[in-house]
Amino acid sequence: MDAMDLKILDALQKDGRLSSQALAEKVGLSTSPCWRRVRRLQETGVIRATVALVDAGAVGLQVTAIAMVTLEDHHPDSVSEFTRVVDERPEILECHATSGQHDYTLKVVCESIIAYEQLLSRWIMPCKAVHMVNTSFVLRSTKRSTALPLVLADPD
Repeated sequence: MDAMDLKILDALQKDGRLSSQALAEKVGLSTSPCWRRVRRLQETGVIRATVALVDAGAVGLQVTAIAMVTLEDHHPDSVSEFTRVVDERPEILECHATSGQHDYTLKVVCESIIAYEQLLSRWIMPCKAVHMVNTSFVLRSTKRSTALPLVLADPD
C-alpha cells in the first residue's frame, strides 16, 4: 500500500459514490490506473464494502444503547452461543470482545426503550452464557464517523 492507495481510500471514505473519473481527478491519476487500484483494494479486502449510511432517527430508530456484557465463563461453547445470538439480532450493529471488567461491548440501535428491553429479555439474558449486562443509553452524539484515520508513514 502506497501513498496513492491511501489517497484513494481517504477520498472514498469521504464519498463512496465518486465515479471512477471523479475519483481519479481528485487523487491526481488517470481513470484506468485509478480504477485498477480500486479493484485491487477491493480484491485484497482492504475495501470491504460500499454502503449507504442511513440516519437512524429518520427511519424510526430512536434509541442507541451501549451494552457491556459479562459472560459466565470463556468456554468455547459459551462464546459460540453468545456469538450466535449476537449474529442473529439485526439490532446489534457492533460486537467487540474487550479487555477489562466486561467481556463484550455491543452497540445496539432500536426503535424504543421497550424494544431494547425486549431484546434483552427475549434474546440476550436467556442466553446461558450471559452473566450480566450493563447498559448505557446514548443521550446525544457529538461525533460520528466511519472513516478510518489514514496516515502516511514518514519515509525516513
